[in-house]
Amino acid sequence: MLKQLAILLLLFCMLLRFTPASAATIVSADSGQVNKQKLLVLGAGFTAGYSAMIVGLNNAWYAEQERTDFHFFNDNSQWRQVDKAGHFWGAFHQSRAGIDMLRWAGVPDKKAILYGGLLGVVLQTPVEVFDGYQKDYGASAGDLIANTAGSAAIVAQELAWHEVRIMPKYSFHTTRYAAERPNVLGKSLAEQALKDYNGQTYWLSGNVGDFLPKQSKYPKWLSIAVGYGAEEVVYNHEATNYRSGFDAHRQYYLSPDLNLLHFKGRSKILNTALYVLSIVKVPAPTLEYNRKDGFKLHALYF
Repeated sequence: MLKQLAILLLLFCMLLRFTPASAATIVSADSGQVNKQKLLVLGAGFTAGYSAMIVGLNNAWYAEQERTDFHFFNDNSQWRQVDKAGHFWGAFHQSRAGIDMLRWAGVPDKKAILYGGLLGVVLQTPVEVFDGYQKDYGASAGDLIANTAGSAAIVAQELAWHEVRIMPKYSFHTTRYAAERPNVLGKSLAEQALKDYNGQTYWLSGNVGDFLPKQSKYPKWLSIAVGYGAEEVVYNHEATNYRSGFDAHRQYYLSPDLNLLHFKGRSKILNTALYVLSIVKVPAPTLEYNRKDGFKLHALYF
């Protein structure tokens, strides 16, 4: 989650710097006029920023790790796959930002979708390569699949509908489990938001109004979200987790949500803020189901 978010923050910083207007605007027609100067600015800015971020990640994350020959590591059974949901979410929004940045530069829409849509995979693959040289873990085929699925999901929607109708979102709340392993699950609030899978929930928020006829009176700002999370995942290995007294289990959610992009207007600052905030699920009443407690109703869940 930490590495995906670092890349996503880099892209959003570029959107804030270079594309405040078009970041919140969906372009559906080819302009036929590529702005080479904008492309150059984007390319130079991204190359410098991404290179610096990769060097920083390598020094902060990998420098003290013992390295081996490149190898794969099967972690698909760990953390109840919440980490894979995080990879999907991160790659989706990285590719989404790539598409909109190319649109801002005047790249024809279909090319912007296809080329920009690859960005999530392109950005995440070097991170997996780095992981592949670490002794304690390795490159994850499951992560690569989740990254590809996230990028494919935005490309498919843009090609089919010329807009995003189903938005992956993230929410987080603190849990008591982080205190059990603070070095792994986080000590501070910021660390826990990135590392504590017990408090992370990943959503698919569907804009119901976009699927209905234009004359429908259904409010276009009201979406319905389904969420996925897990609890009592303190250790990544199931046997160790169980021996320590934790019963890892999945959680499923159903909740209303806001289609924040419905509220965009003439203000570039507001539109860009809505664009960035649209990756997060707003707190709302939520119905939860898990095998331990059955159905639970939360008056306000985040």
